[in-house]
Amino acid sequence: MPDLFSASDPAPAPTEAADAERAALQARALEVHERLCTAYGCPVPFFSDKDPLSELVSALLSHRTKNADSGRAYAQLRERFPTWEGVRDAPTAEVEAAIAPCTWPEQKAPRIQEVLRAITAAPETDGLSLDALAEWPASRARPWLQAFKGVGPKTSAAVLLFSRLRVPALPVDSHHHRVAQRLGLIPEALAVGPSHDALAALLPDDWDAQTVYDDHEALMLHGQKCCFWRNPACGRCPVYDLCVWEGKKPRVESGG
Repeated sequence: MPDLFSASDPAPAPTEAADAERAALQARALEVHERLCTAYGCPVPFFSDKDPLSELVSALLSHRTKNADSGRAYAQLRERFPTWEGVRDAPTAEVEAAIAPCTWPEQKAPRIQEVLRAITAAPETDGLSLDALAEWPASRARPWLQAFKGVGPKTSAAVLLFSRLRVPALPVDSHHHRVAQRLGLIPEALAVGPSHDALAALLPDDWDAQTVYDDHEALMLHGQKCCFWRNPACGRCPVYDLCVWEGKKPRVESGG
């Protein structure tokens, strides 16, 4: 893959070169956003309207789990325990049984209870609630959330953006990450975790939650519907000319 992150020609000054590279990447990210939003129909409706605590539990259940299975686990958990206090205080075996459809329920049940207890005890919260995060900027809320066991950058961003808080915070899933790498927005070797900050830094500071959500959804949908991990559909890719991936297929021009 061509290296867009190091200069091969003599650069004027380190600061100037870094600023120019950053500006080029930001322009590239905006071009990708515009084209993919046109292709996949933005604005994309939010799929969730949960309160932030419910969104957090839902996200914890979804780790390494198919959406249908984590959805069933969440529904069963809410049916068995109408309140999060009930989940927090229940015998762990009962919580584990309720979330059986998800992967590793024996690990997730005690972890969810541990997180719920930690939130209850946190001085920043009003009991078992995350509603106070509505007043926090993402730069404060995300590291605070990530201090809880099992909460990483994707989960912290999902809680802020997907819940009814609608705080602009960019989550990055595997599809989003793959597309961003192939389009040269992040280095090929950059892992999913640190890619959250790198990709968020390319977006305008004044974007609202809907626009940030559209960016995430457009790149994710492109990974799901066109830029597959194996055998991508390069012939119908709307950002083909921006792709720097060495594995992309040559386009076959139709004859006249």
